[in-house]
Amino acid sequence: MAKTILITGGAGFIGSWLADQLLAEGHRVRALDVMSPQVHGPGATSPAYLSRDVELQRGDVRDPESVRKALDGVDGVYHLAAAVGVGQSMYEIAGYTSINNLGTAVLLEALIDRPVERLVVASSMSIYGEGLYRDPDGQRVTGQRRSRGQLAHGMWELHDATGRLLEPIGTTEDKTPDLSSVYALSKYDQERLCLMVGEAYGIPTTAMRFFNVYGPRQALSNPYTGVLAIFASRLLNGRSPTIFEDGLQRRDFVSVHDVARACRLAYDHPDAAGKVYNVGSGQSHTIADISQRLAAAVGTPLEAEITGKYRVGDIRHCVADISLARRDLGYEPNVGLQQGLEELVAWLPGAIAVDRVAEASDELHRRGLTL
Repeated sequence: MAKTILITGGAGFIGSWLADQLLAEGHRVRALDVMSPQVHGPGATSPAYLSRDVELQRGDVRDPESVRKALDGVDGVYHLAAAVGVGQSMYEIAGYTSINNLGTAVLLEALIDRPVERLVVASSMSIYGEGLYRDPDGQRVTGQRRSRGQLAHGMWELHDATGRLLEPIGTTEDKTPDLSSVYALSKYDQERLCLMVGEAYGIPTTAMRFFNVYGPRQALSNPYTGVLAIFASRLLNGRSPTIFEDGLQRRDFVSVHDVARACRLAYDHPDAAGKVYNVGSGQSHTIADISQRLAAAVGTPLEAEITGKYRVGDIRHCVADISLARRDLGYEPNVGLQQGLEELVAWLPGAIAVDRVAEASDELHRRGLTL
C-alpha cells in the first residue's frame, strides 16, 4: 500500500537515493532539508539530482513549525538530518550539538503529538570508537583508545597489555560505545533519544549505524564528508590525496544503494523495532588501498601523500559485522567495491568539486587537532 514518507535531510546524499527507492515502490516522499551551503553550495534551492516527484520543504529540523508542517499527513519518518564530520565537530561544538541533538529532540516532541507508524534514524559507526579485535590467543577483545604519546611516536597499531599485536575483526552491535568525538557523541544521542522516546510513546523505532558510505551525489566540495569523496575532489583538481598515519588503517566502505535498501528493509520489518543495526559491506580495506583503487579508476598517475600525522578523534580500525542485519532484515550488500568505484567515477565528470581539503587541514592544525 502506498504511504507518505518524510525524510529529514532528504535532499542530501543518502536521503535522495532513499527517496528514489521509495518512489520506485509507489510511495509518496516529502523531504525536509535546510539546504546547508557546506553540502549543497551557496544559494542552492534544490539539487538537480533530486527527483521532481519529491516534495521538498526547505526548513530547519530545529524549527518546530517547519517540523510540524513536514509531518502533516505522513505515515512514517526517516530521520537523516545531521551535521556530519568528525574533525569539524571538534571545534564547531555548539553547531553540531544543536543540529544533531536539538534537531532530534524537536522532531521527537512533534512526533509525540503526531505519532507515525515507523521511525528509522541514521546513526554512525563512529560511536564505536575503535572496533573489536582478536588477540593472539584467539580471544575477542575491545580496542582501547590510543594515547597521544603513542601517536606522537607513530605507534599506530593496537597491542594488548603485554605488547602483543591485536588483529581487527568485525564489530558487532553489542560493543560498548567509545565516543571519541563530538560528532560520535551527537550520533549516539540521536539514536538513543529516538529509541527511548519511540518505546515510551509506542512509535516503532530502528537505528541504523552507517559505516563509510560512498557513491554518486556525495558533496565533493565538503572537506568533512566521506573519505572517498574527499579523495575524488583532490584527484579532480590535480592534487594528490593526503592520508593520515601510515595509510594502513582499515575501514568498511558501503555503497549508498545498499544503505538505502537497508533503511527500507528496517522500515518494513516489524521485528526491527527497538533495535540497532550495522549497515556496511562486511569487508575491510586500507585507506591507502582505497586511494590507489580510486586513482586507477579515475585514470590518474597521482599517488597519495602519506602524512604520518594524526587527527584527534580518529580510530585505527573498524569494520562492520553485518550478521544481525542479515538475519533480521534479509540485508545483503549487492554492490561490490570495484563496481561502486566505477559508478562513482562515471558520475564525477559532471560534479562540482571545489577542493577545500588544505583549508580544512590547516584549521584542524591551527586548533591543535592534528599531530
